[in-house]
Amino acid sequence: MRVRPARPGDAETLRTTVSRAREATVFDDIGAPLLDVSAAGVREAAVGAECCFLMEDGDGPIGVAIAHPDETGPEAELLALWVHPEHVGEGVTEDLLSRTAEELADHGVDTLRASVPDDRPSAREFYRAHGFSRRAVRRGPAGDEAVVAVDIDAIR
Repeated sequence: MRVRPARPGDAETLRTTVSRAREATVFDDIGAPLLDVSAAGVREAAVGAECCFLMEDGDGPIGVAIAHPDETGPEAELLALWVHPEHVGEGVTEDLLSRTAEELADHGVDTLRASVPDDRPSAREFYRAHGFSRRAVRRGPAGDEAVVAVDIDAIR
């Protein structure tokens, strides 16, 4: 398995991989929808993010992480984190987070944050297990979201 920068041309391959996993949306390990996986949705996310990585094995993509640094300040938002269900528990999440952290650190980022549904304890636990701590709750389009954050050095 290897982690490599994603390219806009990867959109269709990633969409196909996700749909073969019987998912209609990129989900993180705890079931929160994070990214529209239509070819256009993935292409838009990959082009709009400065930090986008795929994890591949011999058969193609098995994971993706997309993050974008804030325009001001030393933070970035994790926009998507997905691992194919057959590869959960193999360290893919950790490898993707680590590679993302390395890239973000090179851009002067010191904190990575994510938003998760506030009514999903499994989502909060997933991020807590990966070093994120709860920062705030905010109103999002789908209801209340917990904002969680981690120091980049903790996941490098």
